[in-house]
Amino acid sequence: MPDDPKPEGAPEPESAPPSEPATPEPKPAEAAKPAAPAPEAKPPAAPAPPKPAAAAAAKPAPAAAAKPPVPKAPAVMAVTPWESDLTKALAEEFGAAISEFSSYVGQSFLVVKADSAIPVIESLKFNHGFDYLVDVTAVHYPERPEPLDVIYILYSFSRNERIRVKIRIKDGDRPRTVTKVHTTADWLEREVYDMFGIEFEGHPNMKRILLPDEWSTFPLRKENSILNMDQRWVQENLGIESGQ
Repeated sequence: MPDDPKPEGAPEPESAPPSEPATPEPKPAEAAKPAAPAPEAKPPAAPAPPKPAAAAAAKPAPAAAAKPPVPKAPAVMAVTPWESDLTKALAEEFGAAISEFSSYVGQSFLVVKADSAIPVIESLKFNHGFDYLVDVTAVHYPERPEPLDVIYILYSFSRNERIRVKIRIKDGDRPRTVTKVHTTADWLEREVYDMFGIEFEGHPNMKRILLPDEWSTFPLRKENSILNMDQRWVQENLGIESGQ
């Protein structure tokens, strides 16, 4: 039989909701694997040495040879006048034979004509108490007409005072020895001869005291360089160059 017609106005039958897909059953959790050990930390590598800069690697150009300094004019010794009872007494006694009474940094001296040195030194010893001859020395001034100063250093114990008596002589002059006034001048004048070539008239034993008798130069004269002493004697007796 044919189906009964659907009554008019009847609601449509509801369709069944679509079936949801089946949820898969969870698999049993796998056993946790032990974590791999972390790699040991390595010490940091030492930093590489810095590479030299290109500028440092380049060799600097050689510096120009320095010019020798211009020699300065010799300083003038700044002296002050020396005035005392002693200078007044000596000036009255010897007059023009004494050309200068001066003081330099507290050191008093008088300049005497060479032929008056013995009388002045005698008077200083017997009349003024300067009875000790400390030293005899010399200085060489090659540019002067009288290039050599001979200096007598005297001391007075009673006055506690030291003074200097200077004479100026030409090369080759022979001042009189003071050994008859001060016996200590014997070796002191020999040393002056040895170093400066100044011979003293009347000295009892005028020969070298430090250098060999055959030595031909005088070391403290300013024309003698340390490299230009007695080359022959040094080579023959020491087998070296002078000044070596």
